[in-house]
Amino acid sequence: MIEYRSIGKTFADGTEAVGDFSLQLPSRTTTVFVGSSGCGKTTLLRMVNRMVDPSHGQVLIDDVDIATRNKVELRRSIGYVMQEAGLLPHRRVIDNVALMMRLKGASKKEARDRAHEVLETVGLDSSLANRYPAQLSGGQQQRVGVARGLVTDPNILLMDEPFGAVDPIVRDELQQELLRLQRELDKTIVFVTHDIDEAFLLGDQVVILKKGGEIAQVGSPADILAEPAGDFVRSFIGLDKGHRKLHVEERNGSRIVVDETGKATGVLSE
Repeated sequence: MIEYRSIGKTFADGTEAVGDFSLQLPSRTTTVFVGSSGCGKTTLLRMVNRMVDPSHGQVLIDDVDIATRNKVELRRSIGYVMQEAGLLPHRRVIDNVALMMRLKGASKKEARDRAHEVLETVGLDSSLANRYPAQLSGGQQQRVGVARGLVTDPNILLMDEPFGAVDPIVRDELQQELLRLQRELDKTIVFVTHDIDEAFLLGDQVVILKKGGEIAQVGSPADILAEPAGDFVRSFIGLDKGHRKLHVEERNGSRIVVDETGKATGVLSE
């Protein structure tokens, strides 16, 4: 379990990214931080692996204050996936994925064997292992990034807007892949996005943030939709525009789901 206790962060230039933030993130679930730019969501995520140290407060993992842990060892124990994958362009795919295993002391063969396993797990063909990142599509690069985050079998996986730079079709595929992986691997995932639809799709627990890391609402997608906590949340999730209020209409023999604006959003199956 991850716990934030009265965490705050003010950067050297005086910018307050997070004021005073407290929350528990349950084990083996996906918590999504969602909000507009400048709300502190990435700062909160990076506090978990000490890429950012707080100005005050504590982050605990399984009741241990991470400030007492060695930064390098902590980071190597936590998976991290970023936007645009962050792959090393001069290394082949297999070696990008195997890197964390090598840093933890595994032999080259052991690291590469494990890398092949996890590439298969994220749905990449073994024929791609010896290519360089530039020879892959954007979606394939992101899968490699996820594989690298999973290669050491960490309990915690941090994902910082990992699907934000790919086209909508690939993004949908990657989202479905992540849902499958979570069903199979049962990790504690912290996911950052600015897209509320992505948050509702992926999150067991969704944290809607205002500027400065202020929690506007936290809960399951169903709870937030059923009881939005005020006008800010209603606007952020689209209730004020009618996008979430749906009804069914009969059109040409099909049952079409339509929002308040008249826009068709789906078809009901029989």
